[in-house]
Amino acid sequence: MQPQDLVRDHTIYACVMGSRAFGLATDASDTDRRGVFLAPTALFWRFEKPPTHVEGPGEERFSWELERFCELALRGNPNILECLHSPLVEHVDDTGRELLSLRGAFLSRHAYDTFTRYALGQRKKLDADVRTTGAPRWKHAMHLLRLLMSARDLLRTGELVIDVGEQREPLLAVKRGELPWAEAEAWMVRLAAEAEEALRGSPLPPEPDRARVAGFLHRVRRASALQAEPDHQVVQDVVGAGRVGQG
Repeated sequence: MQPQDLVRDHTIYACVMGSRAFGLATDASDTDRRGVFLAPTALFWRFEKPPTHVEGPGEERFSWELERFCELALRGNPNILECLHSPLVEHVDDTGRELLSLRGAFLSRHAYDTFTRYALGQRKKLDADVRTTGAPRWKHAMHLLRLLMSARDLLRTGELVIDVGEQREPLLAVKRGELPWAEAEAWMVRLAAEAEEALRGSPLPPEPDRARVAGFLHRVRRASALQAEPDHQVVQDVVGAGRVGQG
């Protein structure tokens, strides 16, 4: 089975991400698609394991195998958590719906560290742009502000909402370079401070619910294995017959 066949035949959840999911799309925006596929359990019985992620088929599409996706979500990876909360779902089956029902199990106060760590990395790149060219890449500045807003609101409410809502126009003004860098920088600093303050009284639990996610993964792996039961039974019958002959 080719990697892209796993996406075509075994996707359990697919959504649109990027500017379209964030409510920041313009006529020039691409359509970024993300998804989760469940590799059949029988593929793990080989020396060569299924891929943890697949690019394609098609442009701007990226998918993760379910186990890898869950691992990253439990760590509070911003891209993965936002994928789980996209308002633009293109495909979901029963397993995908169960995954979505677990969205709260992946959330914890660790999001503060992962979101702010990612934001810090982006901020360093923007500062480097300013030093070398005199201006940041404004699109990246817009998305950094959006990420900081998302982190702050998640820590305040315990819920992750990725559509920027009424902040669309102020953020698009940043993308167009209409806000002086000093003001954009001050906005970033203020949002980071608000996120830190929100952490102290956050309704999020200290840790994600790993046991609940592990139970889900075990169930779907087992169900997939049972679908291969006919082939497995043939092997058992052959082995059993050989033992009878040896007796």
